[in-house]
Amino acid sequence: MKVILMENVPSLGRAGDVVQVAAGYGRNYLIPRNLALEATPGNLQNLERQRKSFVQRADKTKETASTLATKIDSLSCTLARPAGGNEKLFGSVTSMDLQEFLSEQGIPVDRRKIFLPNPIKTLGSFSIPVKLHPEVTAQLKVNVVPVPPEASADRHSSTKENA
Repeated sequence: MKVILMENVPSLGRAGDVVQVAAGYGRNYLIPRNLALEATPGNLQNLERQRKSFVQRADKTKETASTLATKIDSLSCTLARPAGGNEKLFGSVTSMDLQEFLSEQGIPVDRRKIFLPNPIKTLGSFSIPVKLHPEVTAQLKVNVVPVPPEASADRHSSTKENA
């Protein structure tokens, strides 16, 4: 079965491509999710007319992603976390923490686009890739530092007073 992709589909093609897929995959997955249309002669004619808008839309999203990437590349995220011996954290830094930092900076990013295969569990500096577009990836600099001793001492004294 031939289909016209309406959106980019990983490992299959880009929006506007005409690709050959299994009939069940096309009918049961791509077409119901509006990821593709069946490649009928009428739809192919419409595709030729809409190809310009596909290209313009793709260029615009790539340009927007590039702008966000330059903002993210210029940022440096410093997170203070309680740590024990051997520079191990009590807890971890996750993609949700990084998403929260980016949203505070006015950069809306879905946490699934932040490539952090395992949470950060040690102190140090890290470069975390953020995939904004299939062709655009930014690098977020993350520094994980220990919580200052006076901040943890304040926390312990307040719990003793309440007891």
